[in-house]
Amino acid sequence: MRILVTGGAGFIGSHLIDRLMHQGHDVICLDNFYTGHKRNILKWMDHPYFELIRHDITEPIRLEVDQIYHLACPASPVHYQYNPVKTIKTNVMGTLNMLGLAKRVKARFLLASTSEVYGDPEIHPQTEEYRGNVNPIGIRSCYDEGKRVAETLAFDYHRQNDVEIRVARIFNTYGPRMLENDGRVVSNFVVQALRGQPLTVYGEGAQTRSFCFVSDLVDGLMRLMNGDHIGPVNLGNPDEYTILQLAKAVQDMVNPELAIDFKPLPQDDPRRRKPDITRAQTWLSWQPTVPLQEGLRLTIEDFRARMLEADPEDLPQSVYQPSAAST
Repeated sequence: MRILVTGGAGFIGSHLIDRLMHQGHDVICLDNFYTGHKRNILKWMDHPYFELIRHDITEPIRLEVDQIYHLACPASPVHYQYNPVKTIKTNVMGTLNMLGLAKRVKARFLLASTSEVYGDPEIHPQTEEYRGNVNPIGIRSCYDEGKRVAETLAFDYHRQNDVEIRVARIFNTYGPRMLENDGRVVSNFVVQALRGQPLTVYGEGAQTRSFCFVSDLVDGLMRLMNGDHIGPVNLGNPDEYTILQLAKAVQDMVNPELAIDFKPLPQDDPRRRKPDITRAQTWLSWQPTVPLQEGLRLTIEDFRARMLEADPEDLPQSVYQPSAAST
């Protein structure tokens, strides 16, 4: 098939492109490189079945494709809060443009939505029926409410224009190729640990998250796209960890001597986040397979290699080689 991936040079998008290329599809990567990076897709640049288009999805584009994986949008608070108006334009106008394209060429459209549509949830774990507890005027709302509108648009295009849609609600995902300045908890801890800095934990670290390794997530996205169910479907790891547990896991794998620095909780930071993945298990026969320790090991190795390549002076001698705990 001819498949379009918006945000294809990003963290999740580039892993998805790897899988699609290995399956022999004709892949178009669309990215404006706000948070994406060419190094993530460099190995495909000369491949006859791969095409890269530098484009901002807030502007329309005409292409001929069979499927659209719509992943384009900065997903970390650091990046989406830097230009909140641009973030909500990407979520609303960008999604409108991609749905318009899907309607015109009769392509199947998958929206990468988010667990952020649940806000700071009042039920636990979160099922797809839960309608969320989102602050519409908070500092995270450009992303949270933007994705909620994107879901609305997808379902309205489906009902009004018969566009084939799929909606995935993605929970915390981590792995190689995350940005070093991503601002999310896994990348923060790994970068701080590799630099020999104290690990920053907000509040008492009692807030929980569920961490899904990127290869598991990509598998779920592809199963959803090629299956019979519209969604929404939660894709995430139901194993729940406190932020303090995660900090200690990274600490043990990089340098057990590192300090932990406690700071006040940011505004609207969700206290608990855990997916109910019954739909994914039932509809897609999907559940995560990569344990946190293995995923963290692969993530730390990738960050270590990139940081050494970028600036060897930035890392203390103790982290040039993996510690015994991480091998």
